[in-house]
Amino acid sequence: MDSKIGFARVSTVEQDLTIQVEKLKACGCSRIFSGKHSGKEEANKEALEQLLDYVREGDTVVVTKIDRFGRSLSQVLSMIDKLTAKGVNLVAIEQSVDTANNDPMSRAMIQLLGMFAEMERNFIISRTQEGKVASGNFGGRPLTLDKDTRDLIRERLSRGDSKLSLSKEFNVSRTTILNIANENKSR
Repeated sequence: MDSKIGFARVSTVEQDLTIQVEKLKACGCSRIFSGKHSGKEEANKEALEQLLDYVREGDTVVVTKIDRFGRSLSQVLSMIDKLTAKGVNLVAIEQSVDTANNDPMSRAMIQLLGMFAEMERNFIISRTQEGKVASGNFGGRPLTLDKDTRDLIRERLSRGDSKLSLSKEFNVSRTTILNIANENKSR
């Protein structure tokens, strides 16, 4: 018997799968595979492999959007090719995609949607990087020592003071002193 099998994915543990799962159930999915992980992670590959192992010829895999299969066009197209090779159709609810219509226009639409999903992801990364540059906040822990103290440490290092003695004096790790010493080289 041909079945509808759902696949839902969100990128982080904090995100909620509920809306995707409800849409897949409303579409008539008898089983839903899901995960909370980035398309980049190994866990996503495992969830997709479980889905591929489960589906049979004539089944239809249903997703809310085709980008649930991965973060790049190549990941999405690879998954669609694997489904096609098994004789499994794909339906993307929100994008009106159905690979049962195996015509050139349907295939082109899938590739366009995959490209736009990848482009959107790249825009998000670009905007995030621009925001980091604009704010000067690149993440990581705040600096333990202010600029004047760091300059003093670099001066004392140049005079031959040991990293260990400076780390004890300024109550920081030897690695912090080493990082301060290396800052001088990158300037």
